[in-house]
Amino acid sequence: MSSIIQLLPDHVANQIAAGEVVQRPASVVKELLENAVDARATDIKLIIKDAGKSLVQVIDNGLGMSVTDARLCFERHATSKIRQAEDLFSLHTKGFRGEALASIAAIAHVEMKTKQDQQELGTHLVIEGSKFVSQEVAVLPKGTSFAVKNLFYNIPARRNFLKSDIVEFRHVVDEFQRVALAHPQIHFTFYHNGSEMYNLPPSNSRQRIVNFFAGKTNEKLVPIQEATEIVTIDGFVGKPEFAKKGRGEQFFFVNDRFIKSGYLHHAVMAAYDGILKEGAQPSYFIYLTVPPNTIDINIHPTKTEIKFDDEQALYAILRASIKHSLGQFNVAPVLDFDRDANLDTPYHYKDLDGATPTIQVDSNYNPFAEETPNPHYASAYRKPEVKSHWDGLYVGLKHDTAEVGTMTFENEEITSSLFNDSDIEQTVHKTYQIHKKYIVSPIKSGMVIVDQQRAHQRVLYEQFLTNMTVHQASSQQLLFPIHLFFSATEMELIADLQLSLVNTGFVFEETTEAYIVISGIPINSTESEVSIVLEQLLSDLQDGIPESSFSQNDTIAKSMAKSLAVKTGTYLTEKEQENLVNGLFACKDPNVSPFNKPTFITMRVEDLDKKFAV
Repeated sequence: MSSIIQLLPDHVANQIAAGEVVQRPASVVKELLENAVDARATDIKLIIKDAGKSLVQVIDNGLGMSVTDARLCFERHATSKIRQAEDLFSLHTKGFRGEALASIAAIAHVEMKTKQDQQELGTHLVIEGSKFVSQEVAVLPKGTSFAVKNLFYNIPARRNFLKSDIVEFRHVVDEFQRVALAHPQIHFTFYHNGSEMYNLPPSNSRQRIVNFFAGKTNEKLVPIQEATEIVTIDGFVGKPEFAKKGRGEQFFFVNDRFIKSGYLHHAVMAAYDGILKEGAQPSYFIYLTVPPNTIDINIHPTKTEIKFDDEQALYAILRASIKHSLGQFNVAPVLDFDRDANLDTPYHYKDLDGATPTIQVDSNYNPFAEETPNPHYASAYRKPEVKSHWDGLYVGLKHDTAEVGTMTFENEEITSSLFNDSDIEQTVHKTYQIHKKYIVSPIKSGMVIVDQQRAHQRVLYEQFLTNMTVHQASSQQLLFPIHLFFSATEMELIADLQLSLVNTGFVFEETTEAYIVISGIPINSTESEVSIVLEQLLSDLQDGIPESSFSQNDTIAKSMAKSLAVKTGTYLTEKEQENLVNGLFACKDPNVSPFNKPTFITMRVEDLDKKFAV
């Protein structure tokens, strides 16, 4: 019987490994940037085309490679980072598996140019699908240049699974941010389709963060610093008033390596307990330095998750250091009594001396005397006159009660009804609000119970969708335009969405690379809600803007409806309740909210009768 198990060819094994290492163009960007950092480069350029699908090129001025190393680096499990198994627990570099370049070369066209400083000539290699096409000697500058073209050209199925250019570009930017923020001492430049996206000169951590996110980033950062035997903590956290709905500006770095940790994130949120609005997420850029032998970074294929030896102690130290910084910089609230500003001395009187009051006393005053001795005080201390014939006060009262409104109870007539017909009409309510959450409206067969938040979402959703379709949105002009600051990537999203936002009622007075100026807003929104609406919209579009216009408008309408809808716990007047119910049943699809949740239920009289049945 023939053998069933066979060894896979190298090119097939490389393609399988590529499925784990290379998921999208951003994966190639990550591997090449980390290799450039490990090569001790001080200047790194990232060049991509079509969000990395056509080209990902990384140029550095690092150590470079010899002719032998240039050929050997594309072999599987060939690495300069480790020598033995024990090195896995004392890592000081980024990559160490030795599969990245071999995997990339198996699914793309790769061109590498490299030269060491002490050599006169360098090496030029061309590889297509793991096959070496050419290897030549060339005149090159010091360092290495990797150009990865036509990613997944020989695996069409994988290429078809890639998202739109906007989505893939967003992932590339994320990887670029993570490497550049971890190494502020390196000069990074980033080009996309020939346009310069970022130019980050060597600087400190704070300046690198400001260069990335621009706007008012500098004034919202609170530094944190703590040094213990277990960990050294440096970095910055954001002030609570700058917290956003999304979790975009949250970074953990351990030994200059970006990681994700829900456990450490919980420690940060615990430090902000009580000073953040519900659902808000603070910004943080936290750099942790721990002994390499106390962590295991080989528990996840992308190395973004780390196992710590003493997680509980690290949690407590991180939480305490953030709390200390927030209190030290007067960000966290302090224990103090509330002061009433109305009790403060008015400005015009604060420097004046108070006048001493004078007291006048009549030493001859006798309350038991028949007459007041001093006529000056007579009016103040005159005893009331007593009517001798007190019953005369009520003479004729019986005939005048109809004219005296305040004493009609003396001559009240008994009627057959407690209320007049006009009073009944005034006291009948068409709707009732229950627990500031539901609106009850009677109908012929029983009653309708409406969820006020979901109902308002449906009303706003259809209004926004109609406005964006017919381009007839109404705006309310602001007396003072609003300046809103965003990061570079957020500004790109806003630029792509600007036309659709204008169709919903926004008026953009000015748009720059770092901020926008809004002079008009939709009629069903307020000035204080503008930043909330845009932040929620950017958070909902983190994975990219839909390509079709209808899907794009639909996403924007849903996001804005979610932000502007009346929330559970809001009191509504009777008129507001009626308008909301009438608006809901005037919609094309009143049964569900934009998120496919029921907006109302009906309860018949028969259902109520069953509840009372014995």
